[in-house]
Amino acid sequence: MNKIFLIIQREYLTRVRKRSFIVMTILGPILMAALMILPAYFAQKSDEVHTIAVVDESGIFYKKIPDTDNLKFTYITEDINAAKNKMGKEGLYAILYIPKPAYSVPSHAMLYSDKQPSLNVQSHIRSAMEKEVEHLKLQASGINEDVLTSIKSDITLASIKMGEKGNEEKSFVEVSMVLGMVAGILIYFFIFLFGAQVMRGVIEEKTSRIVEVIISSVKPFQLMMGKIIGVALVGLTQFLLWVFLTIAIMGVFKVSYPDKLSKPKTEQIMPNNRVDQTAVNTYQNKEAHLNDSLGIMEAISSIDFGVMIGCFLFYFLFGYLLYAALFAAVGAAVDNDADTQQFMWPITIPLLFSIVMAQHVVNSPDGPLAFWLSVIPFTSPIIMMIRIPFGVPFFDLILSMVLLVLGFAGTTWLAAKIYRTGILLYGKKVDYKELWKWIKYKG
Repeated sequence: MNKIFLIIQREYLTRVRKRSFIVMTILGPILMAALMILPAYFAQKSDEVHTIAVVDESGIFYKKIPDTDNLKFTYITEDINAAKNKMGKEGLYAILYIPKPAYSVPSHAMLYSDKQPSLNVQSHIRSAMEKEVEHLKLQASGINEDVLTSIKSDITLASIKMGEKGNEEKSFVEVSMVLGMVAGILIYFFIFLFGAQVMRGVIEEKTSRIVEVIISSVKPFQLMMGKIIGVALVGLTQFLLWVFLTIAIMGVFKVSYPDKLSKPKTEQIMPNNRVDQTAVNTYQNKEAHLNDSLGIMEAISSIDFGVMIGCFLFYFLFGYLLYAALFAAVGAAVDNDADTQQFMWPITIPLLFSIVMAQHVVNSPDGPLAFWLSVIPFTSPIIMMIRIPFGVPFFDLILSMVLLVLGFAGTTWLAAKIYRTGILLYGKKVDYKELWKWIKYKG
């Protein structure tokens, strides 16, 4: 046991001192924090107010296109050519030209700008014009617009999960789906990333003949286990550092720039005042966005992060150990990376199959296919992490964990049989028939 510990120490210290480990450990949290910070930061930076001049030859849209927090519309009576000449001088963001319609209402318009207008700007203008044209057509047809507005209905469907003891808990399918998919993909990523490191490390030691010196002091099984566990600890260290550093970066940003991630303020509209319908719609849209934000916060607060993190660490660790033993066996059986392809395919099939079936599992997390894929050791690390946010019966979770530990023990025994023979074998092309012979060797 002391020799295995020494190998673990060697593998761990050698890898954490590498420049690539340090760079990725620092770069990873920065990238993850940037994905959360930059959208909010640039959204604040884009708060510059743009002025758009409207040249409306139809006369229909005068003061009908509402201003927003970032867009102000000014209506001018000059022709389009004169307006174009003033664009650069008066600092206009764009010119909206609505030509005189050939029939009753305009069907098109043109937006002139020095730069490409954003999609939000175009959508806002198009939506405002479409609503006004629809309003005119309804008036011409003698249809009361208030009647159409009154029959529109929004249905809110809340999902309530009932426990065995009669307790009720609000569930959020969308959040569970995203959380499960992200956790499953992370497991898939880590297994491949650190499993491949084990395989390359075995190949390097074998081709450089360093392994011959090491084997003279330790048994092949001790060397394999020390290498697998050492790399596992490296991966676990890097993952935990990513989590803590990401949280630290987010915390520093919130303290330094508290206004960047602040909630939007809602405008109060007094019922006794006469209010333009556009302002009412704007207010209702802001209220809807606020309700969506509150719903997201409620959904996030409903997640049991203790269970998620604990299960993630378990399935990451034992899922990696199971596959790392097979990766180590492949590295011992070949002399270079090119020869690994024929043996890598059977190992990667269960992982790829898990990702392919992830959507089916999300749609039916309690179905028979989801159950079996979440208890079979080769697919359970990914599929069970996808199921956990939806709620997994205690029996399923314990069965999956026990079988995964037993699967790790079985693959380790199998890999050790291949490893002890292949680690000192050079210059011979190995096939599956040869591997079977190594497995059957006794002693």
